[in-house]
Amino acid sequence: MRQSVVRFSAFALLCLLGDAGRADLVDDYMNAALSRDHIPGASVLIVRKGAIEKMQGYGLANVELGVAASDVTIYQSGSTGKQFTAAGILLLAEEGKLSLDDRLSKHFPDAPAAWHRITIRHLLTHTSGIRDYEGGNDVDYRRDYDEDALLKVMMRLPIDFEPGTQWTYSNSGYLILGLLTSKLAGMHWSEFQEQHLFKPLGMTTTRVISESDIVPNRAAGYVLDDHGVLKNQEWVAPSLNRCADGALYYTIKDLAAWDAALRDGGFLKAESRDEWMRPVRLADGSEYPYGFGWAIDDQRGYRLIEHGGAWQGFRTAISRYTDPELTVVVLTNLGTANPEALAHELAGIVEPAYRLPDMAAHRAESVPGRDVRLRRVLEAWADNRADPMMAKALAHTASGSSREAHERASVAVQLGHLQSFRFLDEDRFSAPVLRRRGETIATIAYYALQTQNERFAYRFYLTKDGRVADFVTEKR
Repeated sequence: MRQSVVRFSAFALLCLLGDAGRADLVDDYMNAALSRDHIPGASVLIVRKGAIEKMQGYGLANVELGVAASDVTIYQSGSTGKQFTAAGILLLAEEGKLSLDDRLSKHFPDAPAAWHRITIRHLLTHTSGIRDYEGGNDVDYRRDYDEDALLKVMMRLPIDFEPGTQWTYSNSGYLILGLLTSKLAGMHWSEFQEQHLFKPLGMTTTRVISESDIVPNRAAGYVLDDHGVLKNQEWVAPSLNRCADGALYYTIKDLAAWDAALRDGGFLKAESRDEWMRPVRLADGSEYPYGFGWAIDDQRGYRLIEHGGAWQGFRTAISRYTDPELTVVVLTNLGTANPEALAHELAGIVEPAYRLPDMAAHRAESVPGRDVRLRRVLEAWADNRADPMMAKALAHTASGSSREAHERASVAVQLGHLQSFRFLDEDRFSAPVLRRRGETIATIAYYALQTQNERFAYRFYLTKDGRVADFVTEKR
């Protein structure tokens, strides 16, 4: 409830307080969020139309030493690092060292039979079908691997679905992309990134993770135990902190330089940039809102290109809104933080067009009976069934992956503990300006799902005839 109060009061005051007041509201919101969510520290970057409006730390980068978080605090990237891996692959393609539609067997001659059907593009878009590797079952996080050993582990992973037919998030694909970069560049993928991206773009402290090197301003990563007590992150073998699925150090200053480079776009050709941030088309002609290391999303119907990351007691988010132009970056040093949600709320504070519905609102359902139909869709999804109110792509989603199974189970748990499912707001589109998973969207409907202890924001993408093309949930 406190989060909603902060958001509402922020917008009530914006017109009176102007830019200075808006900056204060950002500080108020972040300080309240750290206290509410027990986050030790965070650093925030806000860039509007190329001008930095906020670049600031909150809380502690290191609790034991009492070191404050700042604009030079170094965080682990988690999966936000995938966008850099993808950029490196595009650079190699522009150099003629690979084609995005090359089969993996071209570059890895000893690859298993299934890899003869998998392309580099499939890896970039999480449509390869290669199962997401797991600690313990596939990789021992306390054992060191060289790149040849990691490749052998990846080659042993099963295929969850025929390449190109489904989408499911797979760190395995990006780990393989790093191995491919090393092979084609003749150096470790991180050295290639440093020489071709980080140094040329002015990202002066971005680098691969190293536990042994002296790294000034490095934050400590934290987790909360079952009793809510703050603990240090668990140790991971050094070689597994050098993989291309998300093993970078960086600061918000580095990401300000990255944002400027993305706005300028000069380090990649126009056609490469277009491919990078275009939704992937699946074999049945439908789409999934993911490009190459970027999720293709929206907020209140406005285009949003973003990615989150999580690793070793760190959670991060980079959210780039294209019209009006705004970038919000939130880096945290707590494994249970939700920086994506924080970034979305901050965007609404500094830009009214992006303001999210008030989670405390109580509004009458705008379409009688729609809440019941949407709950049935969620129940069917949780039970791995299609529903007549699902559009084609959603109804045909069946990757068989453990990650998808976990997502369906999470919805089932929410429904099993449901206390209320309330309509919040909706956005209607009179012209075909928004598409989702191959469908033209007429309405985005926002709902709050409340359990005894948790609250979730849902948004449903609805076609003209009311079918659900897609839905997204975010813990709030």
